[in-house]
Amino acid sequence: MASNATIYKAVLQIADMDRQYFQDHALTLARHPSETEERLMVRVLAFALNADEALAFGRGVGTEDEPALWQRDLTGAIDCWIEIGQPDDKLLRQACGRSKQVIVYAYGARSAEVWWANQKQSLDRLKNLAVTLLPMESVRALAEMARPTMQLQWTIQDGHAWIADGAQTIHVEFQRLKG
Repeated sequence: MASNATIYKAVLQIADMDRQYFQDHALTLARHPSETEERLMVRVLAFALNADEALAFGRGVGTEDEPALWQRDLTGAIDCWIEIGQPDDKLLRQACGRSKQVIVYAYGARSAEVWWANQKQSLDRLKNLAVTLLPMESVRALAEMARPTMQLQWTIQDGHAWIADGAQTIHVEFQRLKG
């Protein structure tokens, strides 16, 4: 018998100074048994960095026709396609053809840098693709904040994010690789 997903509930209080976006979001997330807390929290991070009322989570691990997150307009067209981790270049080329904007949040210690070095040349010509590298120590610290019920305050400004959960605050500095 397959294991069931673990449900997480998160309230995000987002203050994004770069976009002048100030909003609270109540999220319900399902963590697939094969998904790590690091990946779960990178999905939450990606949501906070791109927060919008129309932004939604994809169906999850193992669904190849949907991203980790996406935003559709009222006609159903995809405005923003967000992947996390180290997706293959074929998937990203297809996503760039289907969406106005594609964003990748890459993480994985040294493996993310190797992934980018191998993908950079083939992805460089995709004009609507942005790639950001997340420092692994920040991803690990963020994963330590994962709880079945979370209340997180996000302050985002100038390529930095500060995330507080009432007990601690972590700082994440992003490295923009493309876009």
